[in-house]
Amino acid sequence: MNILITGITGLFGSYLAREFSNIGEIHGLKRTDSSLDLLQDINFPIIWHDGDLLSIESLEQAVIGIDLVVHAAGIVSFNRMDSNILHQVNVTGTTNLINVLLESDTRKLVHISSVAAIGRTSEVKVIDENFKWVESPMNTDYGKSKYLGELEVWRGEQEGLEIIVVNPSILLGKVSDERSCTDIFQYVLKQNSFYPKGDLNYIDVRDAARQTRELVQKNAWGERFILNKEKISYKKFFELMASVFGKKAPDKPVTSFMLHLAVFFNSALRKIGLSKSPLNRKTAMISQQKLFFNNQKVNALLSSDYYSLEETFLRSKQTN
Repeated sequence: MNILITGITGLFGSYLAREFSNIGEIHGLKRTDSSLDLLQDINFPIIWHDGDLLSIESLEQAVIGIDLVVHAAGIVSFNRMDSNILHQVNVTGTTNLINVLLESDTRKLVHISSVAAIGRTSEVKVIDENFKWVESPMNTDYGKSKYLGELEVWRGEQEGLEIIVVNPSILLGKVSDERSCTDIFQYVLKQNSFYPKGDLNYIDVRDAARQTRELVQKNAWGERFILNKEKISYKKFFELMASVFGKKAPDKPVTSFMLHLAVFFNSALRKIGLSKSPLNRKTAMISQQKLFFNNQKVNALLSSDYYSLEETFLRSKQTN
């Protein structure tokens, strides 16, 4: 089986490459200036295709002879200034890929989405795959771009593609991966004092990659799956992380007043170019919510064994 992975040089893409190398020959779509740092330790060949989601011609060339596409490419940002690039890559780029696949002989696609694409409201505390997107002040620009990208994927299914959609929660890798989804480690490493009062949904990136591969092997086409180990309070999450890293845990809860102040000052600093913090009114609200992304569907189909959070933290300290 020939498997093309978009976003293969990113955090999740690199782990997906390792998993899917067990069932096929790996092809990777990358930009000419992409870093291959996260793939330095692989022990299998990758057939490279230089291209971009916004270059239809490069996509047409990349899918020739491909049996399965794993679409992991995308932009992750919670900065409101990035709304245009989010739409361009996560929506237009996905649209381009779907259109190219519909004109090719490649009929199978695994779409890597996000729990942010499912949406959320302050009223609903448990969300599963059947939750319908509703406009809400808790939906970020990133979440909306992933939701609109998913709509294009399901359009592709209606027009003849076989589709699996996975919606991972926060992916935990290694500190040395230096990707946006590992920034949460830095919060404890810098020994910040405050913690949000809400819950965090997470999964070890290795578990998410394994489950994605197993869903393909189970022929779970036409379905979407939340990939999430559990929810845990930020307080407990930071306490365990601090214990593993030998740091002082945040011990002061964040109040609504403090969040409003933080949002105000970050907004002011961004306007004069002194801050790139993702904190805004929406992300501040989300960090205070107690919400669970239900993993019952994937656990019913696959093994529900997951790395413990301590195992994840211990591995996150490794540099290779």
